[in-house]
Amino acid sequence: MIVDVHAHYWPTMDAFSESVVAQGSRARGGPVSLVTDYDHYWANAPADTRVIIFGGKAKLSGFWQPDDVVARMVATHPDRYIGFLTVDLATPTWREELEYGHQVLKLRGVKLLPMYAGFYPNDRAYDDFWHYVSRHRLPVLLHTGTTFISQAPLDCTLPRHLDDVAIRFPEAKIIMAHLGHPYEGEAIVVARKHPNVYTDISALHYRPWQLFHSLMLATEYKIWPKILFGSDYPFTTVNETLAGLDRLCETEIGGFRLPRDEIEAMIHRDTLPLLFG
Repeated sequence: MIVDVHAHYWPTMDAFSESVVAQGSRARGGPVSLVTDYDHYWANAPADTRVIIFGGKAKLSGFWQPDDVVARMVATHPDRYIGFLTVDLATPTWREELEYGHQVLKLRGVKLLPMYAGFYPNDRAYDDFWHYVSRHRLPVLLHTGTTFISQAPLDCTLPRHLDDVAIRFPEAKIIMAHLGHPYEGEAIVVARKHPNVYTDISALHYRPWQLFHSLMLATEYKIWPKILFGSDYPFTTVNETLAGLDRLCETEIGGFRLPRDEIEAMIHRDTLPLLFG
């Protein structure tokens, strides 16, 4: 079984402002459709894949997907989908939305977009959030790394801020998305020092030079058990990600090769007990 910890659910363009749509071409250097087609997803993923899906809320950047939409999708195939709610901590309604998504919609984790929403996840103003997710054992997936949105401040996304969170809330399960790229070194050392902090490799295979060196750094720091598989659908698919990782295993740069056994273990990692156990 493969667990894809990172897939978006945007069934229509209603979630996005005109600004987001206009800037979207920067993500892959050309036009990218932000609408998710899960018939397409399953045509490009092994049948036994389980996938964490979420919308997104970030008023600053211009997108807002209600959690009810995600919950309805999860209900269609609860054997395949695991739903995460989203909150924008920079808005005054985040507490109500957190409780509604968790207690009413029964979504099982949280996706945060600090950079897109313009907040720092370690701001003491949000300690109530971290107390809540720790108490209720809700894993938190945060976007870390670069973006194509001009108004999103990069400083909010640095993995170092989650070191502060993990020191003060060691029980919180945290996943840093995208290996923190281009701040991979920060993500790796933060994941190494905290038992409940992980990172994923979503949306990185199409930058193979960068990913090779990032995973070589992960090898040298011996943090492979903290790396999770993710696709970042619709920006790429599970099968494209698998093929990209396979090509990296065949690559040699300066006499260095990535450990295929560690990559295979990451692809098939029993991730759900790590996050929900």
